[in-house]
Amino acid sequence: MTEEQLKFIRNFEVRLHQVLILCDQLRDEKAKLQLELDDWKNVYDSLRKEHAQLQLKYDNLKVVRMISVNQNDFKVTKNRLSNLVREVDKCIALLNE
Repeated sequence: MTEEQLKFIRNFEVRLHQVLILCDQLRDEKAKLQLELDDWKNVYDSLRKEHAQLQLKYDNLKVVRMISVNQNDFKVTKNRLSNLVREVDKCIALLNE
């Protein structure tokens, strides 16, 4: 082989070695990023579950508040009707006198 061919082969070997090193680095970086992605997926899943639980609690609270408001309205209405019945009874009593 000629000197020029040997230089070419050495140069090729060096560049091939550099490419292999870069390939290993990229493989390591990919593995690291994959682990990080898995961690973020776990965080996302847990936050999604927590959101669903909080949404359910919120919906339940809205229902309880509606029932509570209806209960209060019922009590107020009952008291008003009782007062009206008393007033009617008083009026009837006054008419009977």
